[in-house]
Amino acid sequence: MSQQEQVPQGQQIQVKTSDDVLKGVYANMMQIGHTPEEFILDFMSLFPPAGILSSRVIVSPSHMKRIVAALQDNLQKYEQQFGKIKESQAPQHKVGFRTE
Repeated sequence: MSQQEQVPQGQQIQVKTSDDVLKGVYANMMQIGHTPEEFILDFMSLFPPAGILSSRVIVSPSHMKRIVAALQDNLQKYEQQFGKIKESQAPQHKVGFRTE
């Protein structure tokens, strides 16, 4: 039996979290990579000449497609409520990772 089949349709699922996770992290850049099986979303805080990887999220291709649709829907709703967002140029920084 799959995870979805165990939860009755329409039932609310309670998600546990800590205060640290709930407060969120700041990111001013995102980088996306992919393999045939997954998408890797790296959220970073860049303050040249350095930066910090804030969070890495790995999702399946089908879930990535749902994320993109949800982002497009929410962006449209935001602009309907608050007005069109002015697009800015993407940063021209080359980003690489190092581990310590």
